[in-house]
Amino acid sequence: MNAMAVPRRRGARDWIVDSSAFLLAVLFALMGAAEFPEFPTEPVLPVWLRGVDALLTLLACLSLWWRRCWPVQIAVALVLFSAVSGMVSGAMLIALFSLAVHRPPRTSLAVYGLSVGAAFVNSALWSDPHAPFLVLFLLGAALQGAVTGWGLTVHHRRELVESLRDRAVHAETEARLRAEHAQHQVREAMAREIHDVLGHRLSLLSVHAGALEYRPDASAEEVARSAKVIRESAHQALQDLREVIGVLRAPVGELPQPTMADLQQLVEEADEAGARVEFVEGYSGAVPERTGRAAYRIVQEGLTNVRKHAPGADTRVLVRGAPGDGLLVEVRNGPSPGPEPDATGGDGRGQGLAGLAERVSLASGHLEHGPDAGGGWRLSAWLPWPV
Repeated sequence: MNAMAVPRRRGARDWIVDSSAFLLAVLFALMGAAEFPEFPTEPVLPVWLRGVDALLTLLACLSLWWRRCWPVQIAVALVLFSAVSGMVSGAMLIALFSLAVHRPPRTSLAVYGLSVGAAFVNSALWSDPHAPFLVLFLLGAALQGAVTGWGLTVHHRRELVESLRDRAVHAETEARLRAEHAQHQVREAMAREIHDVLGHRLSLLSVHAGALEYRPDASAEEVARSAKVIRESAHQALQDLREVIGVLRAPVGELPQPTMADLQQLVEEADEAGARVEFVEGYSGAVPERTGRAAYRIVQEGLTNVRKHAPGADTRVLVRGAPGDGLLVEVRNGPSPGPEPDATGGDGRGQGLAGLAERVSLASGHLEHGPDAGGGWRLSAWLPWPV
């Protein structure tokens, strides 16, 4: 800590405290200068020396106004002056207290040791026939020690309050960082949802638009059906985007989540796109919400990949399980009737399966995928289903 503190503007409280300290020091000086006939003191000082002592005492009292800026210098000067003058004792005690409050204990105790030596010198110079030397010395040392101890108590209390304040600020900062981290996780989850939902919708649009392009001889009924699917998928994609934007505007939130009840509609949409999907259900009981949501995303990603990489292939969706045994979700497709579409060009191939593997892992399940013996592709996942 710097020996010289930066001066600051005095507030109303500082004016009151400084004025009280000055008046108290002056009162001590007047009491020390008072003479009592029944208790004569020796030796008697000359008038001019007593005048010098009074003037220096007044300057010592006035110096207390700057004790916050120079606590060490003022305390040491007043301690040294107290060795030869008794009238400065009040100002010296106030300086010791202020030093203990504003400086480290090591500095305060060092100055206190100096004040004990000054008390010894003062007791030796100004002996009192009515009080033994040792009593005067011990009384002065005890009074200075009490003032220094009081100042150290205030110093440690202020440090404790500052420490508690810092801990509160630190805790508030940690809470804010945790909230931001939670928001970041929510937005990452939303990014996965956007990939799953919009990827599914846009793949439907691509399939039907491609059919209209390469089937100019399609009947009016087929064209109308494809146009209906394109219109509904585009409308639903816009609805999903509106929901995403609405969630992004809020501090924290999440998209409306699908359930197991939406699987049938998902399969029907894929079947209408010409994927020839067979849906096999073999579970009983209410599937937990988290498990059902993960199952829906697995089927959605599997059907999307079939449309991307094996358009027109026969597909089988299997969902079976029971409480305690878990839920098995499988999407298996045969070989594509035609050549696999070109998937080069950095379209994010494989990102859907990576995100799906992370989703299944967070649900405490496991995911398997790869080609099967018949030349097709198999995507299988097991999800826990507690009793």
